[in-house]
Amino acid sequence: MTDDVLDLAAARAQAYQAGLRERRVAADAGAAELHALIGGPLPDGPTDPAAAVTALADALDAGSVATAGPRYFGFVVGGAMPATIAADWLTSGVDINAGGYVLGPAASVVEQVASTWLLDVLGLPADASVGFTTGAMMANFTGLAAARHHVLAKSGWDVEQDGLQGAPRVHVVVGAERHVSIESALRLLGLGHGTVHEVAADEQGRMRPDALRDVLAGCDGPTIVCTQVGNVNSGAFDPVGEICELAHARDAWVHVDGAFGLWAAASPALRHLVDGVERADSWTTDAHKWLNVPYDSGLAIVAHPDAHRAPMRLSASYLVHELDGQRDNSDYVPEMSRRARGLPVWAALRTLGRSGIADLVERCCAHARRFAVSLNAIEGVEILNDVVLNQVVVRFGDSDDVSRRVIAAAQAEGTCWFGGTVWRGVAAARISVSNWSTTEADVDRSVDAIRAALSA
Repeated sequence: MTDDVLDLAAARAQAYQAGLRERRVAADAGAAELHALIGGPLPDGPTDPAAAVTALADALDAGSVATAGPRYFGFVVGGAMPATIAADWLTSGVDINAGGYVLGPAASVVEQVASTWLLDVLGLPADASVGFTTGAMMANFTGLAAARHHVLAKSGWDVEQDGLQGAPRVHVVVGAERHVSIESALRLLGLGHGTVHEVAADEQGRMRPDALRDVLAGCDGPTIVCTQVGNVNSGAFDPVGEICELAHARDAWVHVDGAFGLWAAASPALRHLVDGVERADSWTTDAHKWLNVPYDSGLAIVAHPDAHRAPMRLSASYLVHELDGQRDNSDYVPEMSRRARGLPVWAALRTLGRSGIADLVERCCAHARRFAVSLNAIEGVEILNDVVLNQVVVRFGDSDDVSRRVIAAAQAEGTCWFGGTVWRGVAAARISVSNWSTTEADVDRSVDAIRAALSA
């Protein structure tokens, strides 16, 4: 019976994957239809496992947006590659708790090896520590927790022991175009998002160093500077090297939010966009975005491992930490019990290799440029950003209403899916290309669908 239900789930998952290339991107069923498939009162007795899994698979087939497919260009999400899906199946099938070495030595060693490879391919300090989090939001939380510990410790305050009540004020400096996950992390850390010092951005959303210099001059005490590589709309990069120089001159910690843009460091052709990024103190990125692994794959990287572990590590009589080089993964993330999320990351790095990762990133950027050129040739379409990475910001027609109607029409038609945004006060579409399986034909087919939506 166990084998039967596992075979059933695998078959349905494989069928879904096989149909992604031609699948309508929009979901076919809404909330009412899905409730009819899987809702109702909880049964009084057991349900046949095969029947339950079949109902769940039917609901997923009808009610999923094909975000893993080659023509999904909405939020910056990749589609899991076959090898990473297989590794994720192994993760669930083996079902080990990856929090401590004693619970699963293989999971510990996998994350150690993957950490070394990640630091190498991203050009970050080899002695930095890496935590495998649930996503970029918790990676930002982890990096900023390390920053909070470090800057307060230098001021003589033990925040883990004594909390924030009575602590020196921590000045947090952010760009005007920061991602919302930075604000969420600051709230969770008790630093608040309403008291940040905001630095003006230029027309592409990049933090302005001259404005940062002025803001830092007014920060007296522990200071954290949050910078960004890869603006969520334009894809633009803060001048992180110059920011590090200004911040470190005032003894401030520099945290880099690189949810997808940090992967530019893996490409020889794009590495210049992140010049100086290795001089920061912490970095975050999301493997599910551009390394194309399944979800639950954020990465928190810290140049000061002691500061990384200090807010994360737990102590108890039954816990023994890192004997003879054994890594307890829970020392680097805000969890104890957790799945072995490093396995798909290891599989992606091992199967792609250095050149494969660079090719994946460069190919997606080439597709973004193709989008921009093709759309710009259509009357009534305007590209609003400099396409430096994988992001294209597009305005349709001569009003916000036209742009919104074109976006809605294209989403409903189903050939492709991209979302709306507001960029520099104007309603626009945001096209993000980060899927390993996207081809030039997918771009051209999507452009044709957008042209038809605009004509309509």
